[in-house]
Amino acid sequence: MLAGSSLEALWTLVRSIPPGQVASYGQLGRLLPNPVSGLVVGRWMARAPEDVPWWRVVAGDGMLPVGKRDPSLLLRQKRLLEEEGVEFQDDAVAMGRHRWDP
Repeated sequence: MLAGSSLEALWTLVRSIPPGQVASYGQLGRLLPNPVSGLVVGRWMARAPEDVPWWRVVAGDGMLPVGKRDPSLLLRQKRLLEEEGVEFQDDAVAMGRHRWDP
């Protein structure tokens, strides 16, 4: 599978995550037709189109690694998740309550 079609498959997956739920980079990578690592998913997510709810993708432990790239993105991601009803424990998403199970 070409990277372009893998990207489209990723965007489709992320668009299917319901509000109030999250998926991890690794989880999404494993769900792709041609699996890739969470690291690759993270790189691809940095190029997500505007209609892709990027804020619903978090680290496996519920942390928000986008803050490493830009602290303002971390604040925006947390605000968007909280607006959808996502709860946090110690600065991490409460994964037991909000992990998406496709």
